[in-house]
Amino acid sequence: MINYLIKVCCISSLTEAKMALSAGADLLGLVSEMPSGPGVIPLDQIEEIVVGLPADTKTVLLTSKHRHDDILKQHNQVKTWGVQLVDKVADSVLKELRKSLPSTRFIQVIHVKDEASISQALHYDNLVDMILLDSGNPKAKIKTLGGTGKPHDWKISREICARGSLPVLLAGGLSPENILTARTVVQPSGFDICSGVRSDGKLNQNKLESFMKRVRSKEGKLT
Repeated sequence: MINYLIKVCCISSLTEAKMALSAGADLLGLVSEMPSGPGVIPLDQIEEIVVGLPADTKTVLLTSKHRHDDILKQHNQVKTWGVQLVDKVADSVLKELRKSLPSTRFIQVIHVKDEASISQALHYDNLVDMILLDSGNPKAKIKTLGGTGKPHDWKISREICARGSLPVLLAGGLSPENILTARTVVQPSGFDICSGVRSDGKLNQNKLESFMKRVRSKEGKLT
């Protein structure tokens, strides 16, 4: 078995959280207010899920906020293991956040569009703990900051993985059907999965287990 990090995102309930953990998820993504996209739940609900899980569970708050005080306020309520920044945040804010939350892990999302995304990702080498490569358009009139269910150019993602010093999670349209190709082409540290393991918006245990078996099997095949 290959030990890739697996983050199951858009967790909406304690039941889904426990299902993901039982299947072998390492990280659980909990989505706060967003301009668009799936999986958004109120902060109170995120807090309830975090409280209901073992204390060592690696929960991750997804935030679209940009200001230090706004992000800090969210985290102080939900107290997740990590914070995923789905939009660009000023370097000065990242440095402030690391001082305010020294034990919290920070994951910066890069919305892979073209080769300029490579330098954008490498910029964060000393600012955050992990990079997440996703499909989205933060410059759209209504920003899409993830949850598109669509892959991006994996060759660019591979270049980021090869050149950067941080762990990299690959996201964007992953499923049991394409994960073997993604694994081979990109060679990231792990994967972020949402819509590809859901049916009618709900976490599907069979799809999730199929994904886990494929991504972590030595030969990339089900046995």
